[in-house]
Amino acid sequence: MKNFRLLSVILLIGIFLVGCSSGNSSQSSAGGTESKGGNESDEKLSGEITVWAHPYTGDQEVEGKMWDEIISSFEEETGVKVNFEQIPWANRDQKILTALVANNGPDVFYAIPDQMPQYADEGMLLELDPYLEDLDMDDFVDTALVSTTWKDKLYGLPILQEAYTFFYNVDIVKDIGEDPENLPKTWEEFDEWAKKAKDKGYYAMSFAGGGSMNGTLYPYVWQAGGDIVNEDNEVLINNEKSLKAWERLNNMYKEGWIPEDSITAMEHDALWDSGKMLAVQGSGTSVTNLLSKDLFDFVIAPPLKGEEQVTYGTTGMFVAPVNTDNPAAAAEFIKVMTNTENQKRFNKVTQYIPTRESAKEIFDDEPYLSQLATYTQYALPGVIHPAGRTIMPFIQSELQTMMEGKKTPQEAADAAAEAIQLELDKK
Repeated sequence: MKNFRLLSVILLIGIFLVGCSSGNSSQSSAGGTESKGGNESDEKLSGEITVWAHPYTGDQEVEGKMWDEIISSFEEETGVKVNFEQIPWANRDQKILTALVANNGPDVFYAIPDQMPQYADEGMLLELDPYLEDLDMDDFVDTALVSTTWKDKLYGLPILQEAYTFFYNVDIVKDIGEDPENLPKTWEEFDEWAKKAKDKGYYAMSFAGGGSMNGTLYPYVWQAGGDIVNEDNEVLINNEKSLKAWERLNNMYKEGWIPEDSITAMEHDALWDSGKMLAVQGSGTSVTNLLSKDLFDFVIAPPLKGEEQVTYGTTGMFVAPVNTDNPAAAAEFIKVMTNTENQKRFNKVTQYIPTRESAKEIFDDEPYLSQLATYTQYALPGVIHPAGRTIMPFIQSELQTMMEGKKTPQEAADAAAEAIQLELDKK
């Protein structure tokens, strides 16, 4: 494998040993060497590659069979031997990065949206564009490719998506005099339902202020037509459009549409399960949980629209490090792993939504998942920026301070913007 510069190795390992204890708040500071250039699409494949992925379900026997099928088919078609290793989610950043800089890491590994830009910005990922000339990219959902692209270069191909949207309790919808077949589509329509729910003694929705901003502030910022920070390091979280999201959430809390503990809560499952809440944000796993509990009937609505119709939904992808010994085979595995047939295999087992339109038919006999699959076109994968993880606590702190009544929405948004800018200025 190609060697990273010694200084980069020292910086990277030092930062990640300090920052990875939670498994969710690390950033890299290592430079990388240039990837092997040229179009490799016609190169005869040979040798071997190592692939790292995670457990995606609780059924390792079923997952193991899936991987055996995918890998044996790839090996037969290409002649490339695949060494597969399943690694735990805990401390994944530290394990991956330490292995890469020690030149004994994988040739392909699974990544999530806040990892990719960190690695790509430091030159640690193989650019895939030279290997994809023969690949049909139009079949991928556009929003899924947002998370695999950094500064107009493609560093991964997506395998799974989610789309978070409102799940409504049918009994409460009827109790407030509304139609479960005509759910809110806009902010204004939802607000009318929220007022009626409050008058009837219900909370309008859950709000996990102690959790990720991906499920709280960010979707409202995007729906307002705003943004957090872009790849040119422009801080946008306090501009005129983004401010509307801060004001909206501040009003929800003041009006009592969300629970009193929303400032720091991680979830409101008990309130939802006991029939005291009109709606919760949910995804595919929510369907499984609700069907297993069978507490009440529920319906799923399209993502709300402010100025824009958009929501949050993570994307999972496969990437290759720039220092792989076998870039052509690594790129080919990523292409094959994310083709229609393997997306069907993978997502049927894991119950995530395929990122290829041609693979979504696996949920034709599952109406709730089939419905959610139509919403991935609106699902943004979070803040795609190398500082995406590190700025989140600053934003969360200001949001909580605002909801406590200690700052106005403008003051909180401005303070968040200042903290983000200070973090960006460190680079």
